[in-house]
Amino acid sequence: MLRQAVAADLDHIEEGYQEHFLHEREHGAFTVFQEGVYPTIEDAKRALLAGALFVCEEGNILAGSIIADTRQPDEYGKIDWPSRAADEKVMVIHLVLVRPGMAGKGIGSSLVNYALETAKQRSCEAVRLDTGSQNIPAVSLYRKLGFELAGTASMKVGGLIAHAGHLFFEKTLCRNCGE
Repeated sequence: MLRQAVAADLDHIEEGYQEHFLHEREHGAFTVFQEGVYPTIEDAKRALLAGALFVCEEGNILAGSIIADTRQPDEYGKIDWPSRAADEKVMVIHLVLVRPGMAGKGIGSSLVNYALETAKQRSCEAVRLDTGSQNIPAVSLYRKLGFELAGTASMKVGGLIAHAGHLFFEKTLCRNCGE
């Protein structure tokens, strides 16, 4: 079940973050996330308070979470976005995290599709996101879901972790918008 997160979900979201960090330590990393830096429970709390935190439950397990809102990181201003949508008509996916033990079950796709539907309900014209070029599973997912590569630039992931060669993707929800 996909839904907006509630305060009772925060401990489970934190468990998912910790499971992610443990998995990357044991199996190698696709992300540039850093334990204790980003993502943290504080990031989840801020997103919850802003109404930007959503979760996916599978049975009695909180299988994944997503943070999506209309706040575009500063680096987005450097990208030549295909849609030319006005800032207030853009939703940004900041973080998609699926518990490693739940990977391969379509949860990431479900979370991103939920954000796309939320964006449509809010009359957004485009959805933007970013990921590292080394994050092959994420790049594959976003391309599969119809996101278009808009550019490559350096970025501070989570506003804190410097990363060169970061990829910026966009999916247009409204054709001919902004023209």
